[in-house]
Amino acid sequence: MRNAVATAAALPPDVRLMNAVSALLVAALLVTAAWAALRWVVRLPVFNLRAVQVEGDVSRNSVASLRANALPRLQGSFLSMNLAEGRRAFEAVPWVRQAQLTRVWPMRLKVTLEEHRAAAYWEARADGADAATEASTERALVNSFGEVFHANLGDVEDEALPLLAGPAHAAGSMLAMWRALTPAARQLGDSIERLDLSGRGSWRATLGSGAVIELGRGADADVVQRFGRFAHTITQVTGTYRSPLQAADLRHADGYAVRLRGVTTTETTGKPVIRKR
Repeated sequence: MRNAVATAAALPPDVRLMNAVSALLVAALLVTAAWAALRWVVRLPVFNLRAVQVEGDVSRNSVASLRANALPRLQGSFLSMNLAEGRRAFEAVPWVRQAQLTRVWPMRLKVTLEEHRAAAYWEARADGADAATEASTERALVNSFGEVFHANLGDVEDEALPLLAGPAHAAGSMLAMWRALTPAARQLGDSIERLDLSGRGSWRATLGSGAVIELGRGADADVVQRFGRFAHTITQVTGTYRSPLQAADLRHADGYAVRLRGVTTTETTGKPVIRKR
């Protein structure tokens, strides 16, 4: 034993280095061979997917639609499939917001889908454009999370969806503003059919009756409070003159100006001042 240790220690440095390199090469070859064998095994027909089970939200997509749009993009067997790539394949299908893929033995793939729930139509406006500037003619949809997505607008069942038009990436905040303003609009017996946001942060609401309300700028809470005060008092004005509201400007510091059919009023201290046209 002592002779073997002495002999190994007596080897020149270049020989010891050569032996170490040879050992590393052999180990690398073994690892490569094992990896190749593993890849060959997982690609055997016995590991092919036998079924794809779809669960969750499937009201917008039929089995035929999923087969046509997602299944051709699935690659690999039960063992070799990249689940992240498979998830992206299903999320590329119209109306699919999220997909979760799980392997289920034996040889099945379970797909759980979450579909978009349309909350509003969306039109993007160029940066810096005012609220009166026409937005993009290409419409998209905003889901209940405030995310913009593209789908066939003809598939929207609820034709009463509002239209949001504003700068790119503002859909979430605009949907939140629409939801915050809606209670006051209902107090008027109306609804907000369209909500515009300029590039400078000025809000404009168009009611279902056609009346246009200039809400102005400011913190969201201030805009909501301003519209709430308007909704609380404008019925007194319209009731007094028995004339429908056509437009209102809430950007005045001490009140608001309104235009009724045939009458213009300015409210400064809670009492309307009539201006004949």
